[in-house]
Amino acid sequence: MPVSASEPNRGKPPDAGAAPRYTVTTINRMADVPARQWDAVAGDGHPFVRHAFLDALERHDCVGEEVGWIPSHILVHADGRLVGATPAYVKLHSQGEFVFDWSWAEAYSRHGLDYYPKLISAIPFTPSTGPRLLVHPTAPERTVRRALAAGAVEISKTMQASSFHWLFPHEADADSLEDSGLLTRSGCQFHWTNRGYRDFRDYLDALTSKRRKEIRRERRDAASAPVEIEIHDGRTATEEHWREYHLLYSSTYDRKWGYPALTHSFFTSVAKALPEQTLVVLAKRNGRYVAGAHCFVGRDTLFGRNWGCVEHHRGLHFEMCYYRLIEYCIRHGLRVFDAGAQGEHKLMRGFLPVETRSAHWIHDPRFREAIGRFLDDERTALRRYRSAMEGHSPFSRHR
Repeated sequence: MPVSASEPNRGKPPDAGAAPRYTVTTINRMADVPARQWDAVAGDGHPFVRHAFLDALERHDCVGEEVGWIPSHILVHADGRLVGATPAYVKLHSQGEFVFDWSWAEAYSRHGLDYYPKLISAIPFTPSTGPRLLVHPTAPERTVRRALAAGAVEISKTMQASSFHWLFPHEADADSLEDSGLLTRSGCQFHWTNRGYRDFRDYLDALTSKRRKEIRRERRDAASAPVEIEIHDGRTATEEHWREYHLLYSSTYDRKWGYPALTHSFFTSVAKALPEQTLVVLAKRNGRYVAGAHCFVGRDTLFGRNWGCVEHHRGLHFEMCYYRLIEYCIRHGLRVFDAGAQGEHKLMRGFLPVETRSAHWIHDPRFREAIGRFLDDERTALRRYRSAMEGHSPFSRHR
């Protein structure tokens, strides 16, 4: 599908006198594009858009037609050279997205229309903000972004999909999509920010007296639990660690709704491929692993992902999922700790509300107008919510 463009390359083009011809195509397997070419576009600062991560989801049965996440990744080539990409999926449901549009699907159904299939650009089962419009550093950024956005819309029309959704895009991507005329949606998460703390005690000193006491009490509770806590990256984690962690991760879904989408082989594959960007925290009692948390490490952000346990010990969840990882961020100079979706309980532990965004193309003009009105109202309500949460900040006003 050709896409016209006239903006010159930022890097030196092969023929400075000729404008490159841009084409947009799709692939249904990450294996269909060489890892070196994809990663040249995606960069190495954000683990979830690395070729190894997305390919592992496919090779180890985390996505596919059987689970309703059908890969349909979008590529932009300039005179045969890969200059842009968007990780994308055909969706047959709205599970595992964390930007909830169930009411939109219900409205379509009430009017006798099909909301599915739809297309999304997202990282499966991962509500973390990151790049979605991937552009090679030597390519003209605005041109490639426009080509990816326009190409996604044309692909959706060709497939007769109801819509295309970009979920949790970086601010620059969200701004670009909004400039392209897409509807934008706001959300809220709670993230921890490193303000140049020397150590965990320095961080505690920035909090109010009440919050300091509560956190110290929780850490004492965890320290009194009869467990030993280990932290491993992909270089030190063994096959046993990942096998035990997967059992813990799966146990969460045994007790609650849903299913463990990420397989044991996925964890081991990603840890081997991205050892410096993979982290697992495990707690052992009497030689048996009883709790675990899994994270990924970006250039300046720690991404907390999954938790599982088979025993309850007072304070252990907060110690493993928050306090040990805040210490990790301080020690390694990471700027942000993104602990995932939801969780007002994070506020008292130093995670402040931040805005997340998504962008939406809706094919049917009647639904596009109605959804646009809904998003306006929702945005106003979310601004009030974030303001209210900020009013409960745990940080001292004197620091």
